[in-house]
Amino acid sequence: MGEHALLSASSAHRWLKCTPSPVLELQFEEQSSAFADEGTAAHALAEYKLRRYLGQECERPESEYENEEMERCTEEYLEYAAELITQAKTISKDTIILIEQKLDFSCYVPEGFGTGDLIVISDNVLEICDFKYGKGIEVSSENNPQMKLYALGALNLFGSLYDIKAVRMHIFQPRLENISISEISVDELTEWAETELKEKAGLAIKGEGKFLPGEHCRFCKARHKCRARAESFLEMAKYDFKPPHLLSDDEVAELLEKAQLLSQWASDLWAYATEAAINEGKEWKGYKLVEGRTNRKYVDEQKVAELLIKSGYSDIYKQSLLGISEMEKKLGKKKLSELLGGLIVKPEGKPTLVPENDKRPAISMNNTAMADFKN
Repeated sequence: MGEHALLSASSAHRWLKCTPSPVLELQFEEQSSAFADEGTAAHALAEYKLRRYLGQECERPESEYENEEMERCTEEYLEYAAELITQAKTISKDTIILIEQKLDFSCYVPEGFGTGDLIVISDNVLEICDFKYGKGIEVSSENNPQMKLYALGALNLFGSLYDIKAVRMHIFQPRLENISISEISVDELTEWAETELKEKAGLAIKGEGKFLPGEHCRFCKARHKCRARAESFLEMAKYDFKPPHLLSDDEVAELLEKAQLLSQWASDLWAYATEAAINEGKEWKGYKLVEGRTNRKYVDEQKVAELLIKSGYSDIYKQSLLGISEMEKKLGKKKLSELLGGLIVKPEGKPTLVPENDKRPAISMNNTAMADFKN
């Protein structure tokens, strides 16, 4: 656990397009997230169920993320994997089944390795199944570099022992009801590895080649500060806008796509600057941290309702209790304060980065506040 390859299979879709990115990412700390931790927990549970199905002794993992959905999704994965294994065994009595197998593809990618969720080899077909618990992006197995690297690693292990002719790649993504299956011949796979993969991996391990921003930047650790990405969006922002009535439909469609990408980049940049200001005390010229805006809320709606009814107010509901602003209009500011002052609070706002001409006073994050915010 905790072992990571610089040129990992899971990030291959990125470094195969932007070869200098893996070395650039080394300047940034590895950061986990609730989504990643949830995925790790789901994989551990899926592995446990599959090993138990195969009669292997193992201990059920425990996780705070385990819930009904995870239980259901891992059961569905088990059913799919079991069917795959059963079919393979009908073809060959000597079927090989590997779970969470480390796969070494360093003959093509320097120091390259990854872990295959399920590998099944029967007769002349290599089956690779990858369990994906995420629900943000639907993943296809078609021409999937992660799956192809796993296949190369499996062939490295068993290619000399079995006459494997084809590789069948399975993506099982239950939360999106996505099952993607594709097949590639060993000859095609090897040709790709020799003519494209080797060269790009050779550049990537040295941080060489051309930076190429794109959709693959989404999970790059350097995306917030990458100069090439910033320049591509700044160039995009220079688009020669004409009055709307002169834009063709094609131009509008093109601009919509660019605006979406530009918006995502701006969000990434803003999130990075805010986090650095809060967690590291970073000061950005022309900007300051302030307490974010919040809305007032009732401490206890039932007590508010009881107090108002007791005071002779009956028309205090629509579908639910009137909000504080509406209640203030109904009662008046003074009466609201007299009756409900002790039952209304205004939560402390989350630190927010704003231009320095914002009227709210600047706040400073001391070490204690930083730690509280991180937690």
